[in-house]
Amino acid sequence: MEDVNNYGDNSKYQYCAYAERLINELISLNEKVKQPIDMYEVKKGIYYAKKYHGSQMRQSGEPYYSHPIEVAYMLAQYTALEIPRLFRTDMIVTALLHDTIEDTQLTEKMIAYIFGSQVASQVEDLTRVKPHGKISSAETLDLLIQQKKHDVALIKLFDRIHNLETLGAKSLEKAKKIVEETVIHFLTLAMHLKIPTVTKRIIILCCQHLSIPLHKAFVDNSQPLSPTFQNEIVRMQNLCKLEAI
Repeated sequence: MEDVNNYGDNSKYQYCAYAERLINELISLNEKVKQPIDMYEVKKGIYYAKKYHGSQMRQSGEPYYSHPIEVAYMLAQYTALEIPRLFRTDMIVTALLHDTIEDTQLTEKMIAYIFGSQVASQVEDLTRVKPHGKISSAETLDLLIQQKKHDVALIKLFDRIHNLETLGAKSLEKAKKIVEETVIHFLTLAMHLKIPTVTKRIIILCCQHLSIPLHKAFVDNSQPLSPTFQNEIVRMQNLCKLEAI
């Protein structure tokens, strides 16, 4: 396992705008919570995410490692302010590494050696490549829910939110498929878990891509959707299911 032990101290942490944005936000959030994030582990996570994703690029033209860093940023903001018990170092590091087993040479065994078995297990849970073949993002989400791993499922929700935010780089056909999958699986889960902030963000992004008006959609944080819009969401879900048949 070459390079497993070569991080050492923070001297190998390299500046980039994406990473600095996350680091600065975590420093700020750490001052507001009882259980602060371990910044050493986060910087180590950034280092390995950048090292192993390397020169991979997103279709948007950004370096691929910008995606997991942004997912970690959104996860940190949300959990620190709304679900402090999930504002955990292992969650942030898992978000940073969530695509490494699937898309790079970093393995579950290596992650366990570097970050511990919990992070390695959670990254594996988010990996779509299984022993019997590759599964869809929706199937990955369904497995997490069946196993009651709602904390890891939250990372998957923010992964999907960031993918929706950068959907413009996809073909129209691919974008339509992603939005339909989001409505049927991801939006349904967010509503079921009663996480209004996440639900709202997913709805806004889906509506933008489906050209559905947002007026009178939101009421307040305890009841995020108006009855009219609840019906519209059901209609969207049914429409997507019918089109998938």
